[in-house]
Amino acid sequence: MRRAPITKKGFEQLRDELDRLKKVERRNVIQAISEARAHGDLSENAEYHAAKERQSFVEGRIKELETKMANAEIIETGRLTAEKVVFGSTVVLLDGDGRTKKKYTLVGQDESDLKNSRISVTSPVGRALIGHKVGDEVTITTPAKTVQYEILEISIE
Repeated sequence: MRRAPITKKGFEQLRDELDRLKKVERRNVIQAISEARAHGDLSENAEYHAAKERQSFVEGRIKELETKMANAEIIETGRLTAEKVVFGSTVVLLDGDGRTKKKYTLVGQDESDLKNSRISVTSPVGRALIGHKVGDEVTITTPAKTVQYEILEISIE
């Protein structure tokens, strides 16, 4: 499988979630299953079935996180320069009409979060920005539309 780029911070977040799932959630689920079994007939025990469903979710998420971490390639962004847009860059863009500014940080697919302006380096926007410098005009084609932006600032997290 291909190595997936990720920031050190993103990797630490995956590790923290994995630790929480293994040390806290797994124990809580086992306790809930044990309590539900004590209520008797399991065939009609909604608490038991809910706990088993939760156990399935937790174990699946643990497996998913372990796979992501095994395939992760941590990119040290602290050594990068802000001369051009690269993985880990935070970019401030001005749209073509000169009215709207947008700010994005380019991260790995597993840590992208549009609500927090963290976009995947493999997304249409991320791919279009890579390699450009401050002052460059960039045309970004997404499934919804094509937009022109000017790169105003580049910084490294």
